[in-house]
Amino acid sequence: MMATLLFNPAALADESYGAAIDKFKQAPATQKFFDSAYGFAIFPTVGKGGFGIGAAYGKGRVYRGGGHTGDTSLSQLSIGFQVGGQAYSEIIFFKDANAYNEFTSGSFEFGAQASAVAINVGANAQAGTTGNSAGAGQGGANKAASAAYINGMAVFTAAKGGLMFEAALAGQSFTFEEK
Repeated sequence: MMATLLFNPAALADESYGAAIDKFKQAPATQKFFDSAYGFAIFPTVGKGGFGIGAAYGKGRVYRGGGHTGDTSLSQLSIGFQVGGQAYSEIIFFKDANAYNEFTSGSFEFGAQASAVAINVGANAQAGTTGNSAGAGQGGANKAASAAYINGMAVFTAAKGGLMFEAALAGQSFTFEEK
């Protein structure tokens, strides 16, 4: 029975979602969003790679009022100068019911104006406001992360590993399936 629990993919997935949420809760830049957001979508691991043409993919969950309301997936295609690969976590906060409903309508896409705040969770966290494909820690020690809702949503990323050089046009698209 213990082996079944240890190697149960659903149990491992639940743990990865909880760990990702806990990491974002540790970041000072996201605390006010956890306190006031209508809901959020969390992607524990998004894998990204490219050589001229790039792609990213990740699976996530959507929460509202502390409850898991459905599953989501993120996909991204990009064209431009890029080489390498990276993994990161992403969280999207929904300011109100309108933003939540827009995201969970079944198919949602961020426009070109969308950006994310890259955060580095740790004892000496530092972050910078960047595009939605940047890695954490790019800001200097005197540069604080600042985020605000744009069209009712605020996006944060945290690098997990890898290295990617990129100057590309990219947009993320999402699907949602109610639980």
